[in-house]
Amino acid sequence: MTGAGTAGTAVLARELASRPRPRRTRPSGLLPVSLLVAAVLVVPLAFLLIEAQGAGVGKVASLIDRSLTAQLLWNTVRLSAVVTALCAVIGTGAAWLTERTDLPGRRVWAVLLVVPLAIPDFVVSFGWASLSNAVSGFRGAVLVMTLAVYPLVYLPVAASLRNADPAQEEVARSLGAGRLKTFWRVTIGQSKVAILGGCLLVIMVMLAEYGAFEILGYQTFTTEIFTEFSLSFNVPAACALSLVLIAIGLAVLAAEWAGQGRGRGRVSRVSRTAQRVTPRYHLGPWAVPALALVGALVLLALGVPVGSAAYWWATGTQQPFAGVSLLDATYYTAVYSGCAAALATLMALPVAILVVRRGGRAARLLERSTYLVLAMPGLVIALSLSYFSERYGDGIGYQTAPMLILAYAIMFFPLALVGVRASVAQAPSGLEDVARTLGQRPLVVFWRVTRPLVTPGMAAAFCLVFLSAVTELTATLILVPTGVQTLATQFWNYEQNLAYGQCAPFALLMIAIAAVPSYVLGRYFDRLPARTAQKWSRGVQSAFDPGVAGATSRTRPRARVPYR
Repeated sequence: MTGAGTAGTAVLARELASRPRPRRTRPSGLLPVSLLVAAVLVVPLAFLLIEAQGAGVGKVASLIDRSLTAQLLWNTVRLSAVVTALCAVIGTGAAWLTERTDLPGRRVWAVLLVVPLAIPDFVVSFGWASLSNAVSGFRGAVLVMTLAVYPLVYLPVAASLRNADPAQEEVARSLGAGRLKTFWRVTIGQSKVAILGGCLLVIMVMLAEYGAFEILGYQTFTTEIFTEFSLSFNVPAACALSLVLIAIGLAVLAAEWAGQGRGRGRVSRVSRTAQRVTPRYHLGPWAVPALALVGALVLLALGVPVGSAAYWWATGTQQPFAGVSLLDATYYTAVYSGCAAALATLMALPVAILVVRRGGRAARLLERSTYLVLAMPGLVIALSLSYFSERYGDGIGYQTAPMLILAYAIMFFPLALVGVRASVAQAPSGLEDVARTLGQRPLVVFWRVTRPLVTPGMAAAFCLVFLSAVTELTATLILVPTGVQTLATQFWNYEQNLAYGQCAPFALLMIAIAAVPSYVLGRYFDRLPARTAQKWSRGVQSAFDPGVAGATSRTRPRARVPYR
């Protein structure tokens, strides 16, 4: 019996070895669809290159080599450097207080610290500038932009601190390191990638911002590009400045990629099975100063813009409303933003699956090329779509809802890719392999296995794009359909005419609509510590460092395949 059993086992082993191993096949249309998405995102850059070539290389070079360009470069670089440094300090400090200390009411503060992300930058500028003429120029821009974008650093750093391994700090303390040294070398070291990712997003937002700087009277590349395009009709000069702005964005991305390639250490837990709650520091007598600092930050970032808008609404209600009603503007804003969020999320899905599941230099290059749109002003994206529509489509789609929705999707595609990519990286690929061995087709595997696993990330991506599209201004001013106004365009029209009482309700409605996804994301972040830490920290990190995304996926236990 023993010999027969051994022989039977050997025959079975030879038979199994002779069978071809199942390959990780992907949907046949994945690569073409991803290339099509990348081609759509390159449209604005193609528009700039075509216009530059038509104007002549010599003329474009002469337009760049001007004293105005040097002044704009200085204004943009110094403002970006100061605001980024302040956001890194404020975001990291606030994240440490809410995640690592026994700060009273820390869960409430964690939500309130995120909500300012829902307030448009130009509304924050309006709130401060309408109360005091002193808030203008460089100092006003530093104040406003720091208060408006610090949550971009706070969110990933808070997630990283929540998911960090407390054993590393304990080992450092046992080796004689003091609290400050442990905090700087271990705590900050664990959150280094998250801080860099958040700072990168801050810089990209600064490069593309227009409305806030226009209200504050601070001249940057974006304000000058808008002036050249819309007022002076000097297309070659605007294209030349846009190319300089894109070059700055490329330099920032290259510096960030190079920085993440050096000195990379362990930033995650040793094992998922060894996860335990990180002990919180007892503030003791420092609780009151900490509460004062956090309260002052929330008051300045959230209370002043909302309070200013409410004040102007209360004092200006005697003025009759003209033009589009609040209800119509709210409806169009919600519809356009929702459609754009859905489109951007669907566009990001094939790219995320291609990068995470297939990998390779070509896939990574394709993914990173999509982040260039972050450095492009909304005006350039809108004009590029209008240009190709007029040149090759006989004006079809110009100033229609589909073109505006497409512009939103292009502008905020990187935000969608961050959420979707992180979710795809979290989904165990072994489940898909097992499903294919059961004879299921790739599309069926995607629908029944992959889709349920990536749905939370897709929902987060939808909220991020919706949040940004609700408050978009420059592209909307160019592409909004005839006879239609959104909350942003109506606010801008009234604000430019100094009708503060009439623009205030539109500002409050924008804040209210955008605050819903911000609140949901904040609560979701607070309730699911492990999962949310991965999605936010690894989401922002893996957008620019693909090696971080799947760092812990191998330690997870395999789940059952949802087939019966």
